[in-house]
Amino acid sequence: MNTTRTTALALLLLGSVIAPAQAQQPGLQRTDLIQQDIEAPGRQVVQVRVDFAPGAVSIKHNHPGEEVAYVLEGVLEYRLEGREPVTLTAGQSLFIPSGVAHVAANVGSVKASELATYVVRKGETLLAPVK
Repeated sequence: MNTTRTTALALLLLGSVIAPAQAQQPGLQRTDLIQQDIEAPGRQVVQVRVDFAPGAVSIKHNHPGEEVAYVLEGVLEYRLEGREPVTLTAGQSLFIPSGVAHVAANVGSVKASELATYVVRKGETLLAPVK
């Protein structure tokens, strides 16, 4: 009985962390690649691929840890709160500090893709909308 409750609680908690990362927005396709505990206490690494249709824009959001965005193809513009916009092309990357609100947009005429790698606090929602 306790094993069943523990398993159900673990699945519920895991779903609260992964589900927001899988939520799809029009023009965006997220593919979860890995979620793994690391040696830093209370931290994990999460890696996802995000494909942007031409003109697609993410919601304004932040993460409970650091993000490294690496552009695989296309042209993406990143707007980090308090900073000038940065436009990156394939092969370029950007560090996004923990908690910094940001938006990513495909500013090119073809599909764009990024590989997003996060080092985040375990048990927290990966992506939190910001107004």
